[in-house]
Amino acid sequence: MPRALITGITGQDGSYLAELLLAKGYEVVGVVRRTSHHSYERIEPILDRIQVVAADLLDQHSLTVVIGDTKPDEVYNLAAQSYVPTSWSQPVLTGEFTALGVTRILEAIRLAHPKARFYQASSSEMFGKATETPQRETTPFYPRSPYGVAKVYGHWITVNYRESYNLFAVSGILFNHESPRRGVEFVTRKVTQAAARIKLGKAKELRLGNLDARRDWGYAGDYVEAMWRMLQPKEPRDYVIGTGVTHSVRELVEVAFGHLGLDWQKHVVIDPSFVRPAEVDLLLADASKAKQELGWSPKVGFEELVRMMVDADLERLK
Repeated sequence: MPRALITGITGQDGSYLAELLLAKGYEVVGVVRRTSHHSYERIEPILDRIQVVAADLLDQHSLTVVIGDTKPDEVYNLAAQSYVPTSWSQPVLTGEFTALGVTRILEAIRLAHPKARFYQASSSEMFGKATETPQRETTPFYPRSPYGVAKVYGHWITVNYRESYNLFAVSGILFNHESPRRGVEFVTRKVTQAAARIKLGKAKELRLGNLDARRDWGYAGDYVEAMWRMLQPKEPRDYVIGTGVTHSVRELVEVAFGHLGLDWQKHVVIDPSFVRPAEVDLLLADASKAKQELGWSPKVGFEELVRMMVDADLERLK
């Protein structure tokens, strides 16, 4: 029975990945921070089928001990300070978790169990002010937030350990991926929850920043499958994962409110305080390498995804 270690298991991606690996017959070990308030909501249904261990991306020793004790076949590093706006208010902490945290876990693997295959959660935010569209594995990085900068560090340190120590270490450059388990601070979930609240008479307005920002949005459940596929080939390679289709925040709002029979223009207020200091205008994935080499392609489309999220929020609020 193969064993996988997942950092960030209590998050959106971690919970979907854990379910996928359990279905494939893996033994799953999830890393949680000792100091964190234990929010196990997303993994509640599978808690009795996984092992939870304490370690911290800020603490080298704890990571080395966990890797040495569990000796996993695969390590998925999904833990990070992953919210872009927070990276502006907490840039140093973002660097500690999202950048240096990757070095600590790679170092733990190198020291305690170099046979493990390592997956690093890279991000389309690394492309930022993109120099070409669509973005592929060879597109230069031009990050536009402390989060994006930290992810670029995490990406290159992964390449560095792969080439310096011959580790099987890969980065998945994932474009935005959402689900009913997305945190409420992210724009997709903020929109779907607000639409549900307004429909139920629990709110009257939704405040947003730039409605023209465009993103390549996919379904998190599809994207964790790509993570697993990246660790199966003989040779470690990095891959861009996305749908290859962009939608604006305005379209997101239209689909979410329209699904509930609401006129979004009566409820959405533009609030300049939500506009980023440096905006990322257009991110669009070219995932043809992943399709060719891994046989991966997304299954859930944009409108289906938004409706799924709205329905889930409606249920929750009822």
